[in-house]
Amino acid sequence: MDDLGVAIGLVLVIEGLVWALAPRFGRRLLEAASETPESSLRLAGTLAVTAGVILVWLIRG
Repeated sequence: MDDLGVAIGLVLVIEGLVWALAPRFGRRLLEAASETPESSLRLAGTLAVTAGVILVWLIRG
C-alpha cells in the first residue's frame, strides 16, 4: 500500500506542475484532447497503461 500512495503522490506532483508552471499549455492540451477522436484517446491510454506496467515490471521485477 505504501507504493500505491507514493505512485498517487507522484501523479499529483506531475499533474500539478503542468498547472502551476504552464497553465496556458495545460488549457491547450485540454482543448486538443477535446477535439481528438475517442478511439485515438483510447489507444493512447491503452499504450500509456501498457508502458507503465512494463516499466514497473522492469523496475520491480
